[in-house]
Amino acid sequence: MKADDLKKRLDRNRPMTTITIRMPEDVIEDLKRIAPLLGFSGYQPLARAYIGQGLRVDLERLEGDHVSELVASLRRHGVSDDVLQAALQEVIKPVANGLSDS
Repeated sequence: MKADDLKKRLDRNRPMTTITIRMPEDVIEDLKRIAPLLGFSGYQPLARAYIGQGLRVDLERLEGDHVSELVASLRRHGVSDDVLQAALQEVIKPVANGLSDS
C-alpha cells in the first residue's frame, strides 16, 4: 500500500457509511464474546478490524510489487503488452468478482 493511502486509512475521522450484512448468529455471539478479550469496545469494531485486515492482505496481494516485478520480467523476455494485459484481466476479474479459487 502506498504511503498516502496508508495515511488516509489511519485517519480515524475519515467518512463512514452504514451497511447491513446477514451473518450467522453464532458468529455474532463469538465476536461479542472475544471482542473484549482482544481489547475491542464491542463486536462491531472487531468485525471492522477483521474486514480491514483481510482487505489489506488482498490489496497487497493484488497491487503488490510482485505483480509489477513479474510483468517487468515478462516484458524483458519479449512478452507483448497486449498479452500481458489480457493475462492480467483474466486474473483480476475473477478475484474482483469473488470467484477466485483461493
